[in-house]
Amino acid sequence: MVLKEFNFHLKQTLFLTIFTTLNLQTSVMGMNKNTVLGWATLIMILMGLLLIGLGAFRYSEISGWGFVAVGVGFLANAWVFSALKGRL
Repeated sequence: MVLKEFNFHLKQTLFLTIFTTLNLQTSVMGMNKNTVLGWATLIMILMGLLLIGLGAFRYSEISGWGFVAVGVGFLANAWVFSALKGRL
């Protein structure tokens, strides 16, 4: 058990050493809340349309109704995210 913990700490130390010597530390992207909500809205609209398309064209049986219902739910959440932009 002790050997596994030591191995983990050794890997973590090597990982941090490599990234600090190569100066590849992660940088902050500078996205504010409105930008994050905008991207989330766009992704949810695309996923909603994809699910509605799958339900309408790929699955014509009962399962298609489930895909369409979830797709409409994604679009409703995207609408809420869009309404929250600037207010949060």
